[in-house]
Amino acid sequence: MNQDYDPVSLHNALLSALLEASNRKRVLPRAEALHQAKASLSTHIPLRGIGFPETVNHLLGEVLPGFNTSSTSPNYYGFVTGGATPAAAFADNIVTACDQNVHVHLPTESVATIVEDKAAIMLLELLRFDPKTWIGRTFTTGATASNLLGLACGRNSIIKKACQKQQVSCNVSVTGIFSAMSASGLREIQILTTVPHSSLLKAASLVGLGHASVKAIGQEHDPLRFDLEKLAEGLKTPNIATIVVISCGEVNTGRFATRGYEEMQTIRSLCDEHDAWLHVDGAFGLFGRALESSPEFYSITSGSQSMELADSITGDAHKLLNVPYDCGFFFCRHPDVLEEVCQNPNAAYLDTGSAASIVSPLNTGIENSRRFRALPVYATLTAYGRIGYQVMLMSQIRFARAVASYITDHSDFELCGSTSATKQEILADVYIVVLFRAKSDALNIELVPRVNATSRMYVSGTTWQGKPASRIAVSNWRCDEARDIIIVKEVLDGVANRFNAV
Repeated sequence: MNQDYDPVSLHNALLSALLEASNRKRVLPRAEALHQAKASLSTHIPLRGIGFPETVNHLLGEVLPGFNTSSTSPNYYGFVTGGATPAAAFADNIVTACDQNVHVHLPTESVATIVEDKAAIMLLELLRFDPKTWIGRTFTTGATASNLLGLACGRNSIIKKACQKQQVSCNVSVTGIFSAMSASGLREIQILTTVPHSSLLKAASLVGLGHASVKAIGQEHDPLRFDLEKLAEGLKTPNIATIVVISCGEVNTGRFATRGYEEMQTIRSLCDEHDAWLHVDGAFGLFGRALESSPEFYSITSGSQSMELADSITGDAHKLLNVPYDCGFFFCRHPDVLEEVCQNPNAAYLDTGSAASIVSPLNTGIENSRRFRALPVYATLTAYGRIGYQVMLMSQIRFARAVASYITDHSDFELCGSTSATKQEILADVYIVVLFRAKSDALNIELVPRVNATSRMYVSGTTWQGKPASRIAVSNWRCDEARDIIIVKEVLDGVANRFNAV
């Protein structure tokens, strides 16, 4: 293996290819480029490799043109896909070049764990959480892993409290869930929420609780909002322990499960009364806390208000923070519970001593070996600060509301997911997600593929109230309201006009 290569020439070649790709106006690759990329791929390991230079040519010339521009285009509105700010992208290249394994806190050997801790503190400050309260904190691969940690911490905590009532000692992490449940006298653990993200059900499966443990208790007329009476009744069920999950930003509509301090305080009090764990799934909704209070953004600031009352919180940095994939975060007010769940037992070679000011990340997260995904977080927060992120988010919200306004007035499309009566109220509730569908059932079935076939913008398909629907999720830092609303109007008007002309 030849270790001699020119990093400057390689970097310039990569930049040139990426610049060419970013200048494409298409959000999806052309069919011929995708076909060529697939056809060029190695199907078996070669006996003798083609060498590094030829591999570079293969990747840049044949594979790269087959990628979509999901994170590099401001007009890719699928899922909730952030981009990478220049500072975050630059830092991510450093991550690859230096290849730090951020697993054990070794402050005399590397600054990596200290950078990670500073990044977490700045992120807490951006989201208006007290770093001194949220001592349990870690960076994860994304919201799915963070939700897994939230449910695991909740599971351990509520079973331990049930055991204490039985005056027995138990630790799920030591004895396992079956033995601990038996000792506790519990027959079931339930997860009470409103409209859960699919990752919550996945996490429930992974921590041994199962999909069926997730129960929706939303209001009858507005299932996205908590029915507090149902919650109170559910918490009273004998021999059942509970994890309550707040959806801070529902994936289809962007709307919030709670509104204001009083509602969150009521939920917190009910959880305390019944020894329940309170977890927040705030993958993208949590970033509403970065905004200043104002009438314009009241529905967002009130919907994300008082999340500090929770026991644990999930968030995605690769969404609205706009750092590269993959990067999520998890905050917990009970570091002892988090360490109990994640502790590496019987591994003396990983110990840094009990006096360490920073807990080794392998004892607060899922992985032992970890990518230095906190560096792009540190870089982007340092580069743009609180005001930079406020401006970015305000631009994204205003654009989403401009799209919602256009759809509300359109003869061929209708907005979905709102319970408000007037257009002004509807628009005031819009965060970064616009859920809509075509009024014609025939067009509605074909709407997503027709829009995406233009390759000028990309939307996700979903279902709402039993019918197909489309989602525009605005989360890229490159968002420009004046430029992008023209594209959205031209694409959707064009799709409707061509359908109506047939």
